[in-house]
Amino acid sequence: MTGNLRTFLLMAAMTALLMGMGWLIGGQGGAILALLVAGAGNVWAWWNSDKAVLRQHGATPVTEAQAPELVGLVRQLASRAGLPMPAVYVLATDQPNAFATGRDPQHAAVAVTQGLLRILDRDELAGVIAHELAHIRHRDTLTMTVTATMAGAIAMLGNMMLFMGNRERQGGALGALLAMFLAPLAATLVQLAISRSREYVADRSGAEISGNPMALASALAKIANAAGRTVNIPAERNPASAALFIINPLGAMRMDRLFATHPSTQERIDLLAQMQPAGSGIPRVPRA
Repeated sequence: MTGNLRTFLLMAAMTALLMGMGWLIGGQGGAILALLVAGAGNVWAWWNSDKAVLRQHGATPVTEAQAPELVGLVRQLASRAGLPMPAVYVLATDQPNAFATGRDPQHAAVAVTQGLLRILDRDELAGVIAHELAHIRHRDTLTMTVTATMAGAIAMLGNMMLFMGNRERQGGALGALLAMFLAPLAATLVQLAISRSREYVADRSGAEISGNPMALASALAKIANAAGRTVNIPAERNPASAALFIINPLGAMRMDRLFATHPSTQERIDLLAQMQPAGSGIPRVPRA
C-alpha cells in the first residue's frame, strides 16, 4: 500500500470515528455538528499552527547574510524540488533535529537546531533539509495539523460524554464506554500511524531531491544516536509537536512501537540503502 493511500484511509477512519462520536452524543445532528466543529478547528489551525509551533520552540529566523551556508543550501534544494524558498529558522538546542511547518509551500518554514548544524557535514545536512522540503511538497504539515485537530476533537467529545453521564443516548451504556475511553485512544493511534507513514514517503522523496540517499541515512543514524542522549526542553514541554521532527525529540525513545511518533530509524536507513547502488555501507543505529 502506498504512503498516500495509507494516509487517505487512515484519515477516513479518523473522520468516521469523529462522526461516530457525534452520533453517540446527538444522533445524526450530533455527527454533523462534530464534523463542523472539527472543520472550524482545522481552519484556525491551518492559519495559525506554523506560528504557534515556531514560537513554542523558540525558533529564530535567519537570513542569508546571517547564515549564508545554511540559507544558501535551503535555497538550492528548494529550487531543485520545484518549491518556493521557505523561511529558515534555527532552534537554540543542542539536540540535533529539524522540522518543517506551514500551511502550504508558499507559507512554509524549515527549522534546524544548533546541534544539527554542529554534528552533520554538508551532504548530511542537505539530506535532512531535503527530507523537510519533501514534507512541504507533499503538504504533510497540513495533514498532520488536520489529524491533530481531529484527534483533539474526539478526545473533547469523549470528555463530554464522561461528564454528561446520560446512558439513554444512542448506543446506550456500552456506546458511552467505548466513546469515553476507546475512541480517543484509537484516534491517537491513527494520528501516530499517519505520522509514521509520512516519514517513509519524505525519506524517499528527500533522497531523490538531494540525490544522495546514504547521506540522509548517515544523518538519521547520527541524529538518532545523539537525540536520545540530549534533552530538548521545548519539545518536552510541547510533546504534541514531536511528530513534526525528523527524529523523535522526546526522552522516551524506547516507547512501545504502537505509540511511537516515528518509524524505526534502522528500518528507515535500510529502505534508503535500497535506493543506493550495491556495495555502499549501511549506517547502523547503536542499541540503547
